[in-house]
Amino acid sequence: MTRHPGSPTARAELTIGRLLIAMTYTSVAILLVGVALMALNGISPLAEAPAFDVTTIPAELLALSPTGFLWLGLMAVIATPIVRVIGAAIAFGQTGQWIMVWIALGILLVIGTGVAIALAATL
Repeated sequence: MTRHPGSPTARAELTIGRLLIAMTYTSVAILLVGVALMALNGISPLAEAPAFDVTTIPAELLALSPTGFLWLGLMAVIATPIVRVIGAAIAFGQTGQWIMVWIALGILLVIGTGVAIALAATL
């Protein structure tokens, strides 16, 4: 299907694309800060990783701990495709493509189920 440059679908794709680029660059920048802090603190990249605890990330960021930056960067990397699917669902809804909205919601349900299973396995 050919999209006209000014169509709502083309504008939505452009907006979503720009958002994904920004999220990717942001994720990489956060991860690079974490890696630089590891190097400054003499922490080997082969060292055992600390357990993931989302509640400690803000304090670790304020303390300039590499762990906080690395976990935040990884969370941003994981969130990027999820944001893409949410953006697509919104764009499809705005153009009345309800089957595609339901498909996007199904994809989000699969992702959410996978996250729930992974979290349950760590408890």
